[in-house]
Amino acid sequence: MFQVKKLVPHAVVPKRATEGSAGLDISSSVDATVPPGKWCAISTGISIMVPKDCYARIAPRSGLTFKYGIQVGAGVVDSDYTGEIKVILFNHGAYDFTIKAGDRIAQLIFERIFTNELQEVEELVKTERGAGGFGSTGN
Repeated sequence: MFQVKKLVPHAVVPKRATEGSAGLDISSSVDATVPPGKWCAISTGISIMVPKDCYARIAPRSGLTFKYGIQVGAGVVDSDYTGEIKVILFNHGAYDFTIKAGDRIAQLIFERIFTNELQEVEELVKTERGAGGFGSTGN
């Protein structure tokens, strides 16, 4: 369970669109326009308390990406952050993207994290793959 606080009276509490939805839809608390080729940080009017062994990922809504070319950026909410959740929207489309207060703009997905001590070493253990990346394991 996590806690949510409305920072403005008209803020929308995040909720799942369906029982099987991985994320909770989060909504804008303001009217805004994101011009083509630009980005904007959109206020949600909420803050949340994320469980200690988790973080919340702000993810795009597939419909906004497919229909309008809208992407979400910088989407990690740490468990010790209690400020307002803002959503950075990038407009890769050809037209202004207009948002009204109450519109669903992204989704919040909670994920468990593994934290461990970091150890600096001179060499890493050799593996079959090694430093191969970007398609090095085949098509």
